[in-house]
Amino acid sequence: MSDASVFDTVRLMEIVHVSPEMVTLIGAGPLPVAEFPADPVALMFVDARVMVVAAPDCRAELDGGFALVVAREALDRLFGWGARACDGGRYHLSHQLRRVTEALLSRDRVGEALKTYRLAKSIELLCETVPEITAGTLVPDIPLGPVDTRRILMARQIIDERWSEPLTLAAIARACGLNRAKLTRGFRALFSSSVAEALLERRLDEARRALLTTDLPVGQVAYRNGYLNNASFTRAFGRRYGQSPTDCRARAMAA
Repeated sequence: MSDASVFDTVRLMEIVHVSPEMVTLIGAGPLPVAEFPADPVALMFVDARVMVVAAPDCRAELDGGFALVVAREALDRLFGWGARACDGGRYHLSHQLRRVTEALLSRDRVGEALKTYRLAKSIELLCETVPEITAGTLVPDIPLGPVDTRRILMARQIIDERWSEPLTLAAIARACGLNRAKLTRGFRALFSSSVAEALLERRLDEARRALLTTDLPVGQVAYRNGYLNNASFTRAFGRRYGQSPTDCRARAMAA
């Protein structure tokens, strides 16, 4: 691989200099190799996944997304990265990590405030991601065979059609002929979410539809979608849609 092929071919829009041992690459434009810290390890975040690329191969192309480029010595010192590190590994991001990546890429701030925010989120993402990689708690991004793919698609169909039932991971796994571990890994590989996240999203979508198309009280909508109290339903709905169920209905009626 040539010296000009990886991060220096990334179309880079912004470089966040976190410290002499770390930079964050966001957006588009070429990056000089001189921006890298010594003996770099890159955590490349693309499509709800993270790939670990280490020297001398950390010039591998970043196809969209963004990257944290960190000196190996810093990873060793702060996180005990060492020889057991997962260089070359590919993993699916957890829901919590995806929220941090979305926050890092948001443009709700401008100027120095945006720079400071992205610097802080870069450190947060590093401190949350690396321990999960070294502990082996992230789901590996592995290829799926055709049989497993069909079974995981069946799991998705079960969620889409039977969302109102008290579904559990074990019940869905049994119904589609997979063990829970394989269903968990494969579902995240195909849909970039966990089974629980997909079920929650399906139920919230149905709740929103009911709010907009029926006169059912909010409490009844919540109960029909698996929530035993309004407070937990309102919190989940707000995280998903950025507004409360009551506001969602009121704005639709006023439109």
